[in-house]
Amino acid sequence: MLNHIDIMGRLTRDPELRYTQSQTAVCSFCVACDRDFRDRDGERPTDFINVTAWRQTAEFVSRYFRKGDMIIVFGRLQMRDWTDNSGNKRTVAEVLAESVYFGGAKREEAAGDPADGGTHFHDIDDGDGTLPF
Repeated sequence: MLNHIDIMGRLTRDPELRYTQSQTAVCSFCVACDRDFRDRDGERPTDFINVTAWRQTAEFVSRYFRKGDMIIVFGRLQMRDWTDNSGNKRTVAEVLAESVYFGGAKREEAAGDPADGGTHFHDIDDGDGTLPF
């Protein structure tokens, strides 16, 4: 059997890190993923996918990702049943992150003068149009 999911998108909010009673790190976040097609209005529908990461992965996400950052998540889909305050049974789908990666370079707003805390990205082109590898 196989239960594997790969998603890439932008965080809709800052990740929320908390700890269980046994001090295990757990981090929740939501990833917005545009679909590959456009609707009748020319817009790309977006799916908002809830993700949960545990232990070192949770701490990594909390430390290095913020709202708007591109993220790649490899994990598995989990269906969880629960009962709301009115006694109604509910089911929620969420991704349990097994590994997480940066989805791209920092956004342009973050890039800038290194003296201001920004970073510069340099081309690896050596000037004659060929790459050094």
